[in-house]
Amino acid sequence: MYIGIFVFAGTGALKARTHHMDIFGGAVIAFATAYGGGTIRDLLIGAHPVNWVNDYLALALVVSAVIIVSMFDSNQIRFRKTIFFTDAIGLGLFTAAGIERSIAYDINDGYAVIMGVITATFGGLLADLLCGEKPDLLKRGELYATACAIGGLIYILLKKAGVEHDLGLFICVCIVVFVRIFSKRKRLRLPEV
Repeated sequence: MYIGIFVFAGTGALKARTHHMDIFGGAVIAFATAYGGGTIRDLLIGAHPVNWVNDYLALALVVSAVIIVSMFDSNQIRFRKTIFFTDAIGLGLFTAAGIERSIAYDINDGYAVIMGVITATFGGLLADLLCGEKPDLLKRGELYATACAIGGLIYILLKKAGVEHDLGLFICVCIVVFVRIFSKRKRLRLPEV
C-alpha cells in the first residue's frame, strides 16, 4: 500500500510542478493526491481516526516523493511513462484496499466497490480542485474510475467465490492496470451524456 501512496504523491508533485508551486505547495498537492481518496472514504464510512493519522511514514513518503520529483526534469518522457504505469498499479491497489477497509466497517459489497473507486480516484479530484482545474475524473477521457470499478467488481466476485486474498488482490490490480493501459492505447471512452 505504501508503494501506491508514494506513486500518488509523486503524481501530485508533478501536478504541482505544472502550476509552478514551491516545495511546500507541492507537498500539499502531493499529500492531497496520496491521501485524499482514503480520507474521504474513511469519513463516509465512519472510520476513526482516518487512515493516515499518526502515521509518520505517510509524511515521509510524501516529502520523499516531492523531493525526488523536484530533482527530475518533468519533460523526460520515460519518467512520465513510469508514473503512468505505476499510477495504474496504484489505482488497483487503492481500489482493493478501499474495498477491504469498507467491508471491515460492514459496508455492503456494492457500496464497498464505490468506496474502492473513491479511494483510488478522489485524491486526484481533490488535487485538481486545489489547483483550480476542472477535475480529470469528470472530463471525458480514458477509462480511469471505470477501470477501478471493473477491477473492484471482479475483486468482490473473486472474494465471494472463495479465491485466496492475495490472488484476488493480484487479479484486481492486473485488471485495473490492463483496462487503464488498454483504454489509453485504444482511446476508449465512455459515451457522452
